[in-house]
Amino acid sequence: MLFSSKCFCHLFQSGRKETVLDLAKFVDKGVQVKLTGGRQVTGTLKGYDQLLNLVLDEAIEFLRDPDDPLKTTDQTRRLGLIVCRGTAVMLVSPTDGTDEIANPFLQPEGA
Repeated sequence: MLFSSKCFCHLFQSGRKETVLDLAKFVDKGVQVKLTGGRQVTGTLKGYDQLLNLVLDEAIEFLRDPDDPLKTTDQTRRLGLIVCRGTAVMLVSPTDGTDEIANPFLQPEGA
């Protein structure tokens, strides 16, 4: 997102903390959230604040591979209603309109 210099200066002069990310359009819709430490959850966004604390309903966590903690597996765990602390949120994306595809840069084994 590009800011004009006038808009950018206004953010700092107002003294209020404003987030660049507008999550209002995702309220009551499905979102995928990636957190620091590698955790990944999906759920329905019910609320948020300027610090990026998120309230997700019907949240599901994708469990990580015990052999490689950087990889997620197809195993899930139902969490229900949760709060994601804003300092841990790295990525928020809508679940509608996104599909998982195979990695085109992955080399075949034995090559």
